[in-house]
Amino acid sequence: MSRFQVRKVAVLGAGVMGAQIAAHLVNVKVPVVLFDLPAKEGPKNGIVTKAVEGLKKLKPAPLGVAEDAALIQQANYEEHLELLKECDLVIEAIAERMDWKLDLYRKVAPHVAPHAIVASNTSGLSITKLSEALPEEIKPRFCGIHFFNPPRYMYLVELIPTPTTRADILDQLETFITTSVGKGVVRAKDTPNFIANRVGIAGMLSTMKEAENYGLTYDVVDDLTGKKLGRASSGTFRTADVVGLDTMAHVIKTMQDNLADDPFYPSYATPPVLARLIEQGALGQKSGAGFYRKVGKDILRFDPAKGDYVPAGAKADEIVSRMLKKAPAERLKLLRESSNPQAQFLWAILRNAFHYAAVHLGEIADSAREVDLAMRWGFGMSQGPFELWQQAGWKQVAEWVKADIEAGKALCSAPLPDWVFDGRDGVHTPEGSWSASQGKYLPRSTLPVYQRQHFPESVYGSGAADPLKAGTEEFRNDEIRVWTLDGEVLIATITAKLHLISPTVTEGLMKAVELAEAKYKGLVIWSPDDVFSAGANLEALMPVFMAKGSKGIAPEEKKLQDAMLRIRYAQVPVVSAIRGMALGGGCELAIHSARRVAAMESYIGLVEVGVGLIPGAGGLTYIARRAAEMAQAGNAGADILAFLKDGFTSAAMAKVGTSALESRKLGYLLDSDVIVPNKDELLHVALTQAKAMYDSGYRPPHKAVFPVAGRSAKATIVGQLVNMRDGGFISQHDFHLASLIADVVCGGDVEAGSLVNEEYLMGLERKHFCALLDHPKTQERIMGMLQTGKPVRN
Repeated sequence: MSRFQVRKVAVLGAGVMGAQIAAHLVNVKVPVVLFDLPAKEGPKNGIVTKAVEGLKKLKPAPLGVAEDAALIQQANYEEHLELLKECDLVIEAIAERMDWKLDLYRKVAPHVAPHAIVASNTSGLSITKLSEALPEEIKPRFCGIHFFNPPRYMYLVELIPTPTTRADILDQLETFITTSVGKGVVRAKDTPNFIANRVGIAGMLSTMKEAENYGLTYDVVDDLTGKKLGRASSGTFRTADVVGLDTMAHVIKTMQDNLADDPFYPSYATPPVLARLIEQGALGQKSGAGFYRKVGKDILRFDPAKGDYVPAGAKADEIVSRMLKKAPAERLKLLRESSNPQAQFLWAILRNAFHYAAVHLGEIADSAREVDLAMRWGFGMSQGPFELWQQAGWKQVAEWVKADIEAGKALCSAPLPDWVFDGRDGVHTPEGSWSASQGKYLPRSTLPVYQRQHFPESVYGSGAADPLKAGTEEFRNDEIRVWTLDGEVLIATITAKLHLISPTVTEGLMKAVELAEAKYKGLVIWSPDDVFSAGANLEALMPVFMAKGSKGIAPEEKKLQDAMLRIRYAQVPVVSAIRGMALGGGCELAIHSARRVAAMESYIGLVEVGVGLIPGAGGLTYIARRAAEMAQAGNAGADILAFLKDGFTSAAMAKVGTSALESRKLGYLLDSDVIVPNKDELLHVALTQAKAMYDSGYRPPHKAVFPVAGRSAKATIVGQLVNMRDGGFISQHDFHLASLIADVVCGGDVEAGSLVNEEYLMGLERKHFCALLDHPKTQERIMGMLQTGKPVRN
């Protein structure tokens, strides 16, 4: 198969979306040139320069590390159109104005490379109409590409072909967006607002209408339609504020302008309160006020009756919260039959979602899979509408929806399609997902790129393999599963909550190393969710502590340290496949592995000071050893302190890398480690790395002694800490913790340049760790974390 090479991407338009798309391309190491109009005053690239500078200040951060903004090449349409010839992909991302887009296409078309793909990042304009302004030779290479905001964090990208788009062009672009950009691709039909915004905005309008019908306030609705309903924690009205009320109104207007024949057309009316807020300039988060407004630390909500903001914070009724914890079939039955207005509201919005998705399926998507994945990836739902309907009992729910339509309770009188009642039990099967337009079940895409995904995100009912049951199992205990997919590399999957490391997990990891050395080419530590390991399981050690005090913990801590060294010096490569959080002990497990393969959105750091402890499983030993290695490589002689400062600061301040790129900058990932854009390809890459290392004659590092910075460096660090404490920047207990960290990373009370080994430094770690367990301030922090999940600053 020929491979589509993307050497450089051009992004046309340095607005909010264009600049952030460029930023994410830089994150995944794709060279990018960002275009905009020439500035009327000052340097011609002024508009782009301002946008690039703005990327450094945006929250959430569009860049993995802010200084990578410098990697975005800046250009304007007056001076630099020749640069387009170097680009294999051109993404247009200017304002949602058909006339502006068409004018730009005419301007850039003569300069586009003859092989380049051209795509419009539009949220709802007709891709086919846009293509009409392009020369005939570009039309087969043109399609829609719809990133969701913010592009770095939102997994969904919709690809929309025109009737003239070549099939192989779409396949090439889907492959690049999946593997190189790290996104989940859904192919949509060229209908207004495509799939996610069509279904999602219709759902938000339905929610706003039903909230008014049942007299519910915005804060209660957001509590009901957030995590309790398996959706994004921001709920409905908070999400609207984040998106921007003007942006939402624009998407609604697209529906109003283009869907006059839609039976749901009356429900697309702009809610009066939305129009009122926009008229007042309250556009949501970006203007400081929308449905909510923050005043100091207080959150206020808009009260339409008063025309002003009032205190927010009301929650769902407890009885309704309990209903939402039930299994789907019982949950929907309880909501439908309850007399509680909040329960009736929830049934109404779910019924409307089922009704809308079924009526429009054939028009907007190839199959029900695209609808469900689009709603998951674009709107933060744990399940799409068809999945929930199927899980709750397809036939029963269909009868309930039908009865509500006939009783005039639904948004419109359009009946459910005939296929809903053809005796089926759902739309997702192992054979494929239902295509209303083709009248058959369509299997998942067979593009080669998806062969790299051992356990891709799947829809309910598709019969996808369960990674906790797949492969051949070698060993299992209560908190770890050791298994293999290919008979060549062993996989260890921690199954405990948050994948916390307990004595049981430690025992399982040791068994995994032993098995890997005996029969396999390597060991990969991997879990199928967004947590690698959130650290040590302090709760599991509580019975030992209560019975024997800190003296009882010391042997357990020694076992954990020994396990880390066993992993580091294993005779086969141990690869940590990090997806999401690797904190505390999870970070220590990763840094003792022979290699790390990390998903882009990985959060790695030593956070033990948050519970009043210091890293105790070799994290500080690693910092000291790395400082010595870097000093030696940099020919810095005995000046190890210069290489120690960053590592010390990261541990003392519990700094967490908020991307794999930042984690590399903090030293928790090395230049030799691999960063994978797509989380679903992580296991494939980790297995490949382990095999390649073994096949190239892997040997573990030699156990060696190394120099430490010594007591003079420790004195320097502690002197700075005294200033911070006396200046009120850190508490006395923070000072105590940081001093102990300094003691370990500097090697204790020894001369500068003294040679030590890892076991010696781990002994210092263990001594201080156990002593801290007896400290009342540490005990306050531990209990606070166990009870509230939040760090206590005392």
